Amino acid sequence: MDKLKYGYGWVLKWILAAILLGVGIYMFFAAEVVYTITGVAIVIFSLFRVVPLLKSLSKEVLRTINLIEIIFDTLIGALMIYIGVTKGSNLANEAIWSSVYRFSLVFFFYARGLVFFNSVVFLGEKTEVPKFWVHIASLTLGSVVAVTPNFDYATVGIFFLIIALLGAAYLGYDGFGGYKKYREYSKSLNEGKVKDVQKDDAQNIDKQVPKSEVIEDPEEKRPYVN
Repeated sequence: MDKLKYGYGWVLKWILAAILLGVGIYMFFAAEVVYTITGVAIVIFSLFRVVPLLKSLSKEVLRTINLIEIIFDTLIGALMIYIGVTKGSNLANEAIWSSVYRFSLVFFFYARGLVFFNSVVFLGEKTEVPKFWVHIASLTLGSVVAVTPNFDYATVGIFFLIIALLGAAYLGYDGFGGYKKYREYSKSLNEGKVKDVQKDDAQNIDKQVPKSEVIEDPEEKRPYVN
């Protein structure tokens, strides 16, 4: 069966781009959605790391420390999801949930940075330069969130909106490339070029397949009869 020269993945990519953009815009105006999405992001980041991370660490103490961090991060993310779903529009009227959200993020960023640098400095875990600077940024974000007096959901909502715009642009552009290939294939199909190409391919395959040669056994020597 011939392999298709096009696909319909561009449809899914455009739908996902529209959903991502819509959610990003909605999060900019809805505090409860920012609360919930933040929790979901933390839970996904934590749980998806468990098996690859623990399998790749060479020391038991490293596995234990990272597992403890993952457990606490998962609990924090689950708490955010619960608060965002149950409190809904009342989040803006109760200041305590803003503080819970703020210091949960502080713990998340600080814990990631501290676990990383303890693993590298004291436990001999090797790393690379980009990973080092990412965790410097993690500690910096934790400090910024902790000392910013008016930090609230709107700040994170703007960040999510930017991420959603970038993600939607990427998916839209990638989907455009897939749609372009699909239209080129449709044009070739309407012009009758696809059948010709398939016929030429079949002929080339026939030419490339070597014909089986019949090997005849040499004639057996027969005894001479006088």
